[in-house]
Amino acid sequence: MSDYIERYLDLVSEAGMLKRVRRTGWDMLGAPYTESVAEHSFRCAVVGYILAKMEGADQSKVIVMTLFGDMPEARIGDIHKVANKYLNSRKSEREAYMDQIKGLEPSAKSELETGKNEYDAQKTLESLVARDADLLECLIQAKEYYDLGFKKAEKFMRKAPVLLKTKSAKALWRKAKNRDTDKWWEELSKFER
Repeated sequence: MSDYIERYLDLVSEAGMLKRVRRTGWDMLGAPYTESVAEHSFRCAVVGYILAKMEGADQSKVIVMTLFGDMPEARIGDIHKVANKYLNSRKSEREAYMDQIKGLEPSAKSELETGKNEYDAQKTLESLVARDADLLECLIQAKEYYDLGFKKAEKFMRKAPVLLKTKSAKALWRKAKNRDTDKWWEELSKFER
């Protein structure tokens, strides 16, 4: 175990880099603020946990897929859809990811590599749930931008829902798209006389 401490610390440092990597897709729409990859990944893992519970999937596998899914962006940055048209980002992300997990304790490396392979294949319930978590997090982010007055976010809200695969993700989106994103805290902040 102590032989792997340096590699684990390297991985933690790379995860920290994701706090400084901005999500670039929103820049294409001209969003006034774009969240970091780390912010997206955190909420993606929360959404993944919820969807896994709703779908009866293995929550641990989904959380590993969602938490580590964007790790390569610490090395190659976040590549938006227009750039993706000209670059082979899937290949680059895979190479970066495999380099990131190289030298980890064998059981950790195996778990992370298996999760990546499973996610990329999109054949298991867990991989579908993890992908839906990623999309749903983006849809909810778009809705939040929209509610804050950034109306161009509606373009993403119109296009992306057709990509959702699970019943639970579709149900959550149907509810979320018509809900005020501030609703959760309004009840908590009522003024008392």
